[in-house]
Amino acid sequence: MEPFKVIIVEDVKLELKGTEEIFRSDIPEAEILGTAMNESELWSLMRQQLPDLLLLDLGLGGSTTVGVDICRQVHTRYPDVKVLIFTGEILNERLWVDVLTAGADGIILKTGELLTRNDVRQVMSGKRLVFNEPILEKIVARFKKSVINETRRTDAVIDFDIDEYDERFLRHLALGYTKDMIAGLKGMPFGVKSLEKRQVDLINRLFPENERSGVNATRLVVRALQLRIIDLDSLKADDE
Repeated sequence: MEPFKVIIVEDVKLELKGTEEIFRSDIPEAEILGTAMNESELWSLMRQQLPDLLLLDLGLGGSTTVGVDICRQVHTRYPDVKVLIFTGEILNERLWVDVLTAGADGIILKTGELLTRNDVRQVMSGKRLVFNEPILEKIVARFKKSVINETRRTDAVIDFDIDEYDERFLRHLALGYTKDMIAGLKGMPFGVKSLEKRQVDLINRLFPENERSGVNATRLVVRALQLRIIDLDSLKADDE
């Protein structure tokens, strides 16, 4: 790894000392330009000399949003400065998303293996989305769940012979559209009577014979959601 300059932002003195020791013992290529415990100290250091890497804690002065805002400003004003988050916010997934959106190159949680030479090496070599094991485990779990759900949807579409008009019909029922409103959608070539017949046909396809009695549009939509024929997270109306 080539020599590089780093600024460390951390508002807990004991954790700051520990982080500095990691660099001294494991990452000798790093020259620590300075350390900051708050936003004003950071900008003062940045005006003196720009680092190659900003190691940024998110929870500064009890606020998690300060770190996100710092990341966004650095990414906008100094796009060549790499930002690696080193945070104790181990459960705040929304915060992880916010800081990645703000331009962070990676997130290392202060748990498990902590900050390693390899984490820093990857960021300095230009890799984006550098994470340590706790985040990677969650990413993999979400990925597996997403693939399983998509597979279930694909299987259901094939098994129940769902075409694009079935999907559009069910999706708009789920959004609260009446059959009159659905018939009036651009590109929907069916009148209300045809949609009523389609609803009956879908009930026959999606429900066992002994469960079809009394099924209304609401129960039909719930069944379609259960089978993943339509996705609750992707409900969006077509252009009217």
